[in-house]
Amino acid sequence: MTASALSGQAVLVTGAAKRIGAALARAFHAEGAFVAVHHHNSEKEALALCTELNRVRSDSAIPIRANLLDDAAIGEIIGRVIRVFGRLDVLINNASTFYPTPVGEITHAHWNDLIGTNLKAPLFLSQAAAPHLEQTSGLILNLVDIHAQRPLSKHPVYSIAKAGLAMLTRSLARELGPKIRVNGIAPGPILWPEAGIDPALKDEIISKTSLKRAGSPQDIVKAALFFAKDAPYVTGQILAVDGGRSV
Repeated sequence: MTASALSGQAVLVTGAAKRIGAALARAFHAEGAFVAVHHHNSEKEALALCTELNRVRSDSAIPIRANLLDDAAIGEIIGRVIRVFGRLDVLINNASTFYPTPVGEITHAHWNDLIGTNLKAPLFLSQAAAPHLEQTSGLILNLVDIHAQRPLSKHPVYSIAKAGLAMLTRSLARELGPKIRVNGIAPGPILWPEAGIDPALKDEIISKTSLKRAGSPQDIVKAALFFAKDAPYVTGQILAVDGGRSV
């Protein structure tokens, strides 16, 4: 069996306990990488995921609990990865908060939370990780959103944050080259909100895609592995994985 290009590399995935983050952690681990599973409140799920991965390869996955809104936690997250794995090759900024903030109801707490998790944390995690990623000619991968370009109704703060993350992706690609590549993935209708969604709205969203169907976390996984394994001359790019909805 041919060894994967990711074998022996260390990957940090934020918000990795569930949903797309967990799918990314499993996929990179299956490619032979060591995986740091960051989480905040999903401790049970994070521990279960690490147990699952360590059954496959012992000492290959660790949970890291941290609040990304805590400035002091940022350096501690990167430091833990380096202490345990001795290196960092891929940082995936996946963690996100998402909820409506209609104009007239927006609070400072909404702003600090949505901007903090979707934009501020990726910036400062990238900055803290950069010296280590430079040593490994590593990759930063940001989970953006198609609504970074087209605002989502009643979600202005979230849309602003993701638009900022798109610009951060391009800015870091320019600032951190030539050693570090920085790219983004902009998902469309992949997973629905955990709180549920009105069936009529779900059908409307799907109808606006060119492929007339929702995607799956594996579509995001394949894009992430492309950037990590098969795109050594690609940086500063954001790939829409949205079934053509952005068209």
